[in-house]
Amino acid sequence: MNMDIQEYLPFLIPLFLLQLVLMVTALIMIIRQQRFRYFNRIIWIVIVIILNIIGPILYFVLERR
Repeated sequence: MNMDIQEYLPFLIPLFLLQLVLMVTALIMIIRQQRFRYFNRIIWIVIVIILNIIGPILYFVLERR
């Protein structure tokens, strides 16, 4: 089992870093933004945190001006 995880680490580490950068960037932008088109601030924070990679991408596509 340990060998299996080590084989996938070169793929998992960049994916984890991408997810972390997207989430932190989206959260910072949500906190700074005053008006939202679709949802309010709390709902966007929950979406970004729960839907890991898809949540921040949804925020950038739907709310970014």
